[in-house]
Amino acid sequence: MDDSTAVGVDISKAHLDAYLAPAGKAARFSNDAAGFRALIAWIDQPVRAVTYEPTGHWHRAFEEALLDAGLPLVRVNPLQARRFAQAVGQRAKTDAVDARMLAQMGTALDLRPTEASSPAQRALEELQAARDALDRDRIATVNRQKQLQHRLLRRQTKNGLSQLDRHSGGHRCRDREALGRGRGPDPPDRDPDVDPRRVSRHRGRPALPDAGTRPPRRQGGRQPGRPCSGHSTIRRLAGRSFIQGGRARVRRLLYMPALAAICYNPDLRRKYRQLVDQGKPRKVAVTAVMRKLLVLANALLAQDRTWLPDPPGRDRPAPAAGALVSA
Repeated sequence: MDDSTAVGVDISKAHLDAYLAPAGKAARFSNDAAGFRALIAWIDQPVRAVTYEPTGHWHRAFEEALLDAGLPLVRVNPLQARRFAQAVGQRAKTDAVDARMLAQMGTALDLRPTEASSPAQRALEELQAARDALDRDRIATVNRQKQLQHRLLRRQTKNGLSQLDRHSGGHRCRDREALGRGRGPDPPDRDPDVDPRRVSRHRGRPALPDAGTRPPRRQGGRQPGRPCSGHSTIRRLAGRSFIQGGRARVRRLLYMPALAAICYNPDLRRKYRQLVDQGKPRKVAVTAVMRKLLVLANALLAQDRTWLPDPPGRDRPAPAAGALVSA
């Protein structure tokens, strides 16, 4: 692999703008199967990375085709790519310029390659995104329902909620089918036999596709930073840290389990009380418990084990393979 050569690809609905650095070659391809084949043939050499930004769902087929071709794809955060362009003094923003900036970013930075996902994983991600959208629609509809007075509008809103619930239930059924068959969401001829351990192992994958393969600090997006600009800001916020960046959805999913763990898990409740007694704000202590849950989940998935609520003692043998003592 040539460590000095990288390809940047800007993805839009209709086109793929590609740039090869440092050679300076540029080309445009259609965003379809024929365009993917032409792009792969155009690259025609070992490269360090093929860098791109995820754009809605327009990047999915592109990603699948180039991963199948064995190219080292690197998916970067659009904000990170924009900050890189600003850092090198590039103010213009066009498709061709974005492709060139992505290529330069691939040559300048040590970026982690994107891992290929299975058809079942891609199906679960799509189902999860649709379920999240339904949940947001339901919350908005319930909030509107509380303010309605007209009988017709209340009846229509009630029917709309029933339809949202039916669609959400259908997505959950397809979720089980994808887990049971290990592939896409096509319905089986009969109800699948779903292994509970397999369900627990895969259910979090749409939010954490790299769980069990990467250090937890690179998964949940817990990136604290201290404000340090201006004397008044330092006085008001001295010593405080704020979480930013990373995966906001993972943090949302961990919050309620962390509260439940504080109530029912002795080890995590002890850790929470210890932090509170040390003077830490309660939200900081909850965040620490969220972190410990992520570490535990990462270990369980990496070792393909289930959680053991009671640690082994002197009079109790160590857990067999398939169980993990809580941290």
